[in-house]
Amino acid sequence: MMVNGARFSKRVRLLKPAEYSRVFKEAIRSSDRLLTILAASNDLGYPRLGMAISRKSASRAVDRNRIKRLVRESFRLNQSKLPAADFVVMAKPITKTVDNQAIFDSLAQHWHRLAKQCAKSSSQ
Repeated sequence: MMVNGARFSKRVRLLKPAEYSRVFKEAIRSSDRLLTILAASNDLGYPRLGMAISRKSASRAVDRNRIKRLVRESFRLNQSKLPAADFVVMAKPITKTVDNQAIFDSLAQHWHRLAKQCAKSSSQ
């Protein structure tokens, strides 16, 4: 089911190690008790998403996959509001214990904060 044409296609994913490395080097950071999201502007004209959900943050694959599913869905629903930037989402260990709504709320705050920070940094 698509909302406003929002999809999570291959073109909106970070796929190569070099793309991740660039985000880690040039990052604008947003962090709270559940997640850390790094963002770096891109020249593509649309946002892209990458995830680094480690075994240290969620040892069971089912927990890592649940977090990734929620992050993808939140990104898919909010990508029209996001600036042209590459985002890398990292989870903290407590993330696996909270409910889905808490993760969605955290992501919504991050997307809003990073959109403002990216706009501010690109206007300078």
